[in-house]
Order: sequence, then C-alpha cells, then structure tokens
Amino acid sequence: MAAKAKATEGVVETIKTVFWALVIAGVFRTLFYQPFWIPSGSMKDTLLIGDFLFVNKMAYGYSAYSCPFSACPISGRLFGSEPERGDVVVFRHPANGSDFIKRLIGLPGDTVQMKDGVLWLNGEPVPQQDGGTFEEIKQPQGSQGNMPQCANDPVGQGGTCIKERRIETLPNGVSHNILNIRDGAADNTPIFTVPEGHYFFMGDNRDNSQDSRFALPNGVGFLPAEYLIGRADRIMFSSAGRSLFFFWTWRSDRFFKAVE
Repeated sequence: MAAKAKATEGVVETIKTVFWALVIAGVFRTLFYQPFWIPSGSMKDTLLIGDFLFVNKMAYGYSAYSCPFSACPISGRLFGSEPERGDVVVFRHPANGSDFIKRLIGLPGDTVQMKDGVLWLNGEPVPQQDGGTFEEIKQPQGSQGNMPQCANDPVGQGGTCIKERRIETLPNGVSHNILNIRDGAADNTPIFTVPEGHYFFMGDNRDNSQDSRFALPNGVGFLPAEYLIGRADRIMFSSAGRSLFFFWTWRSDRFFKAVE
C-alpha cells in the first residue's frame, strides 16, 4: 500500500510540475516574448522563410490579441505605446485570424501611394538607391514547399533565382531593403489616407506581399491598433530546410541577427 501511495504521489507531483510549467510558459508568451516562424517570402530579404524569432510583446502594450485565441479580457490597448515607422511588426489579421508580419509604412493621418514601384508618403517620394541583386536557389522552401518568384523567370528548379534589390530610406531615417520581381498592378495605387487609430503595412518583397495595398479579406487594409501583437527585433536562428528541427540546414550567418 505504501508503494502504491508513493507512486500516486509521484504522479500528482508530475502533473503539478507540468501544469505550472505550462502556466509560466503561457505568461511568458503573453507578456514578454512570443516565438514566431517565418512561413512565407513576403518579407525577403529582411526575413527569409525558416527564420525563427521572438516577438517583443512589451513594445506596444497589450490587447485582446496578445493572448492565445484572443482570450485576454482587454478592450483597446493596455500600457500602449506608438509603433515607429519602419518597425517590423507581427499583428493578427482581422479577417482570417492568423498572425502576419510586415513593415509599418503609414502612420495615422499619413497618405500612402505607390507610383511606378516607388513609395510616396505624404505627397513626397521615398528615396531609393541601388542595392544590387538578391539571389537564391529556385527550389521548394520551408514546410509549405513554397517556390520563390524570380525576376529572371523562367528559371528551372535548381537554377539561380534573381530579384532586383533597392535600399529604401523612410522619412525617419530607417533604411531597409526592398525587392522587385516585376511590374504589376500594385506598383501603382490610388492614394490611401490612413485613418486615426490605424496603420498601413507593406512587405519588403513588394511584388509578393498581400498587405495594406489590398482590401480585406485577402489583403490587410488599414489595420486597427488593437490588432498589433509586437515588434520583431532579432532572429534567433534560421533553417533552410523543411523543419526548424533539421539543424544541419540552419543558416550560420543568421544567428542572433538584428531585424532592420
């Protein structure tokens, strides 16, 4: 009987340990840092498919969407602070409920427009300079097996996929790379005026990003502030394979790389 009681006590202690470990992990994920894996190429070459990062959830405060399943009992934002133009932000998509990551381009009250592939903010073109090219192997990428789009298509599998790279400098001095694949409809847009309490986002891979240039439900449209989750500050590691656990495919040059 003593042995049976001891075994039961051990099971109870194990359950308690697992329970409190889950509670602590949940609190950490909700209040401080949320892990995020890059599944698509919309932010190349700033972020690559297979990059693994932690999202700083303290950066902008908290909302209902800070909790898993949008379960936080918060109306609006708690301890909120304003994001800065150029931040790389994770947010909850208002239509499909998934987490997106894009660059913040337009602040409340801004006008945003694309003209011939050049970003215009508040009636002024945003400066660009030549950044050379971005090259990658044309092959399936990540767990979804996405095939990269190339400016030099048609390119056979295993060939070199090339995109034009430009360096864009926003009005607050934030510089970042953008990629160009082709001339498309999203290179010329109407003027968007960002409403109060909303933000305008774009992907750095401009011709491969469903962002605020496109209306809901397929695009993002103007994003209300309560959907912000946090800021991407640093890549922890990156896998070029189909899984993060394929450590032999990790990209050694991206360990603890700052997100710019």
